[in-house]
Amino acid sequence: MLMLFLTVALVHFVALLSPGPDFFFVSQTAVSRSRKEAMMGVLGITAGVMIWAGVALLGLNLILQKMAWLHSIIMVGGGLYLCWMGYQMLRAALKKETASGGAPHVELATGGRSFIKGLLTNLANPKAIIYFGSVFSLFVGESVGASARWGIFLLIAVETFAWFTIVASLFALPAMRRGYQRAAKWIDGIAGALFTGFGIHLIISR
Repeated sequence: MLMLFLTVALVHFVALLSPGPDFFFVSQTAVSRSRKEAMMGVLGITAGVMIWAGVALLGLNLILQKMAWLHSIIMVGGGLYLCWMGYQMLRAALKKETASGGAPHVELATGGRSFIKGLLTNLANPKAIIYFGSVFSLFVGESVGASARWGIFLLIAVETFAWFTIVASLFALPAMRRGYQRAAKWIDGIAGALFTGFGIHLIISR
């Protein structure tokens, strides 16, 4: 059983290391706003992961795989949301002007809004359910009891929260924030382009 948990933890850690919308959302929020805002986003992302993992544990991912039209709708909807997030970042980058001798204006957000954005950013990537479904089908067989299944569920949630907490803390460091202030427009522009790219990829790969 210990080997099962270690294997799932390692697989999920490798998946977390691959930069995606969640990573860029947390890092951009931490460096442009605050660690507190980024942590609210981390809570939202963790909640999204728990939803996807729970759905996969219950086997509902098999229904989505068989219902191609529903899968396409979810993929397109998620892609459109990520494109919208990208558009917002690109628009902010174009509007961001640095006064001579001053720092760029940073739009403030509320913790609740960051939580919702983090949640929707994660839920907008339906490929997560394919990932969790694959992991569980490979490592969680019929011989694995309910307690072990929910133990894996909690393991994934805690690991996700811990990793993105590290990301948020790193990008909220004063040195990182000073670097952001010097290149705010470019950083927001790149983040916006990445989110738009993620969204387009989801739409065309459905």
